[in-house]
Amino acid sequence: MAPTRINAVAFIGANNHPILIRSFVDNALKYHYIAHTSLDVIDERVSASPKDSYLGLLYSIDDVAVYAYITPLNVKVVLAIALADAVIPDIKVLMIFKTLHLAYYRAISNPFLALGNPPQPVSSPKWKNFNRQLDEIAHVVSSGA
Repeated sequence: MAPTRINAVAFIGANNHPILIRSFVDNALKYHYIAHTSLDVIDERVSASPKDSYLGLLYSIDDVAVYAYITPLNVKVVLAIALADAVIPDIKVLMIFKTLHLAYYRAISNPFLALGNPPQPVSSPKWKNFNRQLDEIAHVVSSGA
């Protein structure tokens, strides 16, 4: 079975403003578009079954499968995974989301990281650890471990 490759991850706040959209491949604008177009599908899924955090496969576009997860504080996590010949089990995608959620939780638990108005730019040193954790998660998932 080929390893799963994460192309991008997006964290979107409860008010539908992006917190972070991180692309691990070249075409970053494509993943900004995917993150924003996912919001309508996420709203439909949440209204249909508000108790589930894992929203599953939202849609496939070009060579990417788009999955979503919503935290208890209504932060939406959108994951773009490269399509492969094999089906990715939901439990594997759910574990990736739980790991991303934990990394985000640790980042916002930092009292020196301000996500409020105005938020700190993603390029600030305060975001460095969170970005490093996202890189590690993408690397581990892509290596097939």
